[in-house]
Amino acid sequence: MRGLALCTGLIVLAMIWLGPLLGSWRTSFSAHMLAHMGVIAIAAPLIALGLPRKWRPRRSMLSALPLVASMAELLAVWSWHAPAIRAAAEVSVLVAIAEQGIFLAVGILLWWSCLAGVGERLKAGIGASALLLTSIHMTLLGALLALSPRPLYGTDEATCFGFILDAASDQQLGGVFMLLIGATVYLGGGVWLASRLVVGAHTAMDGGSSSTSP
Repeated sequence: MRGLALCTGLIVLAMIWLGPLLGSWRTSFSAHMLAHMGVIAIAAPLIALGLPRKWRPRRSMLSALPLVASMAELLAVWSWHAPAIRAAAEVSVLVAIAEQGIFLAVGILLWWSCLAGVGERLKAGIGASALLLTSIHMTLLGALLALSPRPLYGTDEATCFGFILDAASDQQLGGVFMLLIGATVYLGGGVWLASRLVVGAHTAMDGGSSSTSP
């Protein structure tokens, strides 16, 4: 199962990085956002699922890691969507490579650290909090982009999926993609981890009841 998840994640990553989203459509903000969401919300969790989780650092270190990773992802996502930095990534291949590499690194770190604590209630709770926090900040950024009264990333038209979009429509569509894909996937991951807390609590209660039964 892990091998399948890892292979699928790498295939998704290759399709994103070698396809038109970052090639012929790279000047489109909505294409960029599809690539961004594909990396952090689809490829990264699949790759994280496929990675071994045998590393055993000190308890306090692993417990805090999801929150640290969530803060790192927040910083990366908001920084790379600053208009000046976004413009640099559009015109420079090296900047675009750095951008995508950072997105992948923080995405894998966050998902891996959250999934590593599934079996323990405290770690699962921290992981759920980290994913829900990430969903919140992606919702805020997606809404900002989708509802902005003016384009933040220039005024030129762009082509995505064969459609020509003006700058405002292109940005709004990108914001919608962040809301529909990124915010939803991270929310789903956080809710799933939170549900593990409920399952674990019920299991513990059932075990306690059984041990005290005559």
